[in-house]
Amino acid sequence: MTDGQDTHEARGERETEERLRELLAEDAYAIEPSPVPYPAIRRRGIAGLRRRRGAVAGAALVTLAAAPVGAYTLAGADGRAQTAAPGHSATATPSRTASPTPSASPSGPARPASTGQLLDGITFEEAADGLEKCLAYDRSGSRPGSTGLGPADGYRIILALDKTGDSNSPGDGMYVVAVKERPQLTRLICTLRNGRAEGINTSVGADGGPDAGPVVPDSNGGRLHRQSVLDDGAWKLPFRWGAIGTVEPSVTRVTVSYGGETGEADLDHGWFVASGVLNVQTGAAPRVKGYDADGKLVYDSDHDQGYQKTL
Repeated sequence: MTDGQDTHEARGERETEERLRELLAEDAYAIEPSPVPYPAIRRRGIAGLRRRRGAVAGAALVTLAAAPVGAYTLAGADGRAQTAAPGHSATATPSRTASPTPSASPSGPARPASTGQLLDGITFEEAADGLEKCLAYDRSGSRPGSTGLGPADGYRIILALDKTGDSNSPGDGMYVVAVKERPQLTRLICTLRNGRAEGINTSVGADGGPDAGPVVPDSNGGRLHRQSVLDDGAWKLPFRWGAIGTVEPSVTRVTVSYGGETGEADLDHGWFVASGVLNVQTGAAPRVKGYDADGKLVYDSDHDQGYQKTL
């Protein structure tokens, strides 16, 4: 083959190749797909999205209705939400307002065993308030930081009665007698006048010694049943009096005679409490008798060598 023929053939191949490219390009435009119907597809997509949102919202409402009261959401270590709830399921009953919890009773002294130990119209609240004032009065004279005789809620009020003024302590008022057992046996007699504490008499520890009998009249209880020695022979009458002391559990009855009158004492947690109204002055101290469950006399202050029988 000559060089001329080679050149002619090469030129023909190039022309053929270029024509083929043109034809392919024309076919490519000819088979271009029709335009996508975007508006229709968008409408269908929005409708589907709304349906899915409605389904999700409905599922959320069902979940909330079934979730236990107090359920809450936490984020886990991987950042995913996790639901925690109490072990019991919630009910569909309406919520109710809880009843208020009754407040605790104010602290204060214990009541006497018998209402007959509160005399002359004195209420327990008045007696308790008087005790509080007397304890505060005691603390005011104590060394700094001292709690004095302790709080009122450690005491039991065993007697409250009117106080008749005398030459040594002018002006009528009120006595409140209270006792406590811990940390040690303590008895106190509070003197109040015009709503103010004006004096306090205390005894700490048991009266009498190891040979003390089953009934022990209080050694400092004289202020409750006598007037000042300055007024001997000229007491203010009628005179409200009281008598107190301790009793053993075997003693079931105590009587107290004073000024010619005899009465039954109240027994209150190891104490006897007696009272009366004196219409004549006397020089003899109250006579105290104690009896056991069989009615046997087990104590008589007239036979007690440690008891002061005269005033």
